[in-house]
Amino acid sequence: MATTTTPGSHMAAVKPCISSSRRTYTSGTANFGTNSEVGVWRRLKSSSHISATQPFFQSFKSGHTKSVKAVTRAMSGADENSPLPGLPIDLRGKRAFIAGVADDHGYGWAIAKSLAAAGAEILVGTWVPALNIFESSLRRGKFDESRKLPDGSLMEITKVYPLDAVYDDPEDVPEDVKSNKRYLGSSNWTVKEVVESVKQDFGSIDILVHSLANGPEVTKPLLETSRYGYLAAISASSYSYVSLLKHFAPIINPGGASISLTYIASERIIPGYGGGMSSAKAALESDTRVLAFEAGRKHNIRVNTISAGPLRSRAAKAIGFIDMMIDYSSENAPLQKELSAEEVGNAAAFLSSPLASAITGTVLYVDNGLNAMGVGVDSPVFENLDIPKAAK
Repeated sequence: MATTTTPGSHMAAVKPCISSSRRTYTSGTANFGTNSEVGVWRRLKSSSHISATQPFFQSFKSGHTKSVKAVTRAMSGADENSPLPGLPIDLRGKRAFIAGVADDHGYGWAIAKSLAAAGAEILVGTWVPALNIFESSLRRGKFDESRKLPDGSLMEITKVYPLDAVYDDPEDVPEDVKSNKRYLGSSNWTVKEVVESVKQDFGSIDILVHSLANGPEVTKPLLETSRYGYLAAISASSYSYVSLLKHFAPIINPGGASISLTYIASERIIPGYGGGMSSAKAALESDTRVLAFEAGRKHNIRVNTISAGPLRSRAAKAIGFIDMMIDYSSENAPLQKELSAEEVGNAAAFLSSPLASAITGTVLYVDNGLNAMGVGVDSPVFENLDIPKAAK
């Protein structure tokens, strides 16, 4: 959202960006005379959130009057039925269920925020043992800062459902889990029960997001992984998506979208990402293609997965080498910057929107281009090559 200037012109164009729930947009041109600069700035500032405000304001103070293009962010107050300018991501009137949100640091949270910023109603499914802490943090305002949307309002989560996607229905739950103190006090948390609850509460949804994975032996090399650990990784990280889509599909409105999260370890060797997790991600990507065909033909639902780069989330830190992976990505990816959760969230919002109405069965890489690399250019092998570096 950088500003650009054109010397010698006397007009400033304010162009709208992404849409969000009940938003107002200001667009057009303004003639800046030397005696009205501050007045125009105040009017613009009161109606739009303009990025790079300091350079924008300073352009008025320069010796020459310049044309300034400024990207605006969405502001509250627009009629839901009013036409939107440009090519916005508009999810107003849509309802999303995001499975796997337990804090405000991961990709699931970021996806929820981007969908909310585009106007969608947000429902989340939270792992049962983390439910109390998550709901308590929401109530006490601990997430308020990270709930802020581009227009300054706070993301609203309409309802939080307890969920353990490892179990399809109550008959699947072992007695030791039923009696576990971390599950006491919660009910209706198997996949089938959660879908029934959502149907009873809201009737239908439009967007399903699978943002959960677990491998109890993730730190073990594959050769040292037990059958239990391997199958547990597959169950929690890939079959859980099949189960969620299978049960949700009948209440996903035609034209809806379903998204999961994968990782480059599905197709490349990532030492340290073990315990069957690489196999689980490979299965998830294969299932994405098959589900795209089946859910597309039977329910008119699009199915895609996002291969996201490394993120310093709490879940990722459990692997133990996430900081090294982020450093490696920054050194070797075509775009030398740290990936933000928001960038993955925005990609998910696009895939969920009508703008992606012909996209299904795809793996969308959101990793600064690291997937395209065949070698690590930070290797001493390449020290004599003139490899370009990103400008600091």
